[in-house]
Parts: sequence; structure tokens; C-alpha cells
Amino acid sequence: MEELDKTLFLLINSHHSPFFDSVMWVISMKAAWLPLYLLMLYMLVRQYGKRVWIILLFVTLLIVITDQGASLIKDLTRRLRPCNEPSLAGLIHVVRGRCPGIYGFVSGHASNAFGLAAFTSILVRKAWYTWLVFVSAILIAYSRVYLGVHYPGDVLAAGLLGLIAGTGLAYATLKTYQIRRHAHN
Repeated sequence: MEELDKTLFLLINSHHSPFFDSVMWVISMKAAWLPLYLLMLYMLVRQYGKRVWIILLFVTLLIVITDQGASLIKDLTRRLRPCNEPSLAGLIHVVRGRCPGIYGFVSGHASNAFGLAAFTSILVRKAWYTWLVFVSAILIAYSRVYLGVHYPGDVLAAGLLGLIAGTGLAYATLKTYQIRRHAHN
């Protein structure tokens, strides 16, 4: 399985260009997604009004779970990032020479993105919105492989972590606080 992950990584990482290096670098920047985060907030406020503070508490908990969960898994598994893997030296393209941290399993970027996508799509319940947030999460995950800092397995496992945490907390939010999906106010 690990060899398949390396092979798939090399296939994705080997297809690069200066243009896409810049595009993927921006996609991987958290600040680049500020308009999407503002849209998430707008959609939640529009749907839940002044009760949005409850949801924002759960969003904070979600980010703690996905981000710190990813860090904990990295520390426990100690799987080197591809950009730190000696057997891949000279074979991979690392954009701007940046290799953040030693370990990469699982991706914090991907777990956060998929967690937010799952959580907010369940609460917002609009098809266009669901497509937008999940396509964004996929782009973020892909960018991490393209940049040479994660294997495909790192982002797939992170996506699963995010989906589980986001879905669980979304339903906990709806159940605990009895917020109806179509509430206005």
C-alpha cells in the first residue's frame, strides 16, 4: 500500500509547471480561502440568525479536533513527508523549496477543509453550496500532494478524519441545540 501511495504521489507531483506551481501555492494558503470562510459565515447567519454563535462554538471545536487530531496522528505514526523521504530525494518537485515539518500523515490542511465542508454543508443544505465547499476541499487536498508535502494517502486519511468529525459535530449541533435545518432567526 505504501508503494502504491509513493507511485501515485510521484505521478501527481511530476506533472508541474511554473503557472500551476503559483496556483497550487495560493490554493494551499489558508488566507486565500477567506472569501469562502466569509461565505460560510454569511450562509450560517442567514439560516440561523442570532443562534449562529452556537454553531461557531461547534466550528471552533471542529477545528481543534481536526487540526490537533492531525498533529497527534503525525506524532504517533511518524511517517515522513515525501519532501523529507530520503528514497525520493531528487525525484520530487517541492514548490519554493518549502517542506513544512518532518511528518505528514495526516494532512492538517485537508482534515480542516473536509471537516468544515461536511459540517457546514449539513447545516446549510444547499446543493450549490455543498458542491462549492467540497470542490474547495478537494483542491486544497490536491495542492498538498502537488506541492510535494503530502502523499495521496495523507490527504485521503485526513479527508476521512474531517468528514467524520464534521458530520458528527454537525448532527450534534442540530440535536443538542435543536436547531431546525430551515430555521430563520
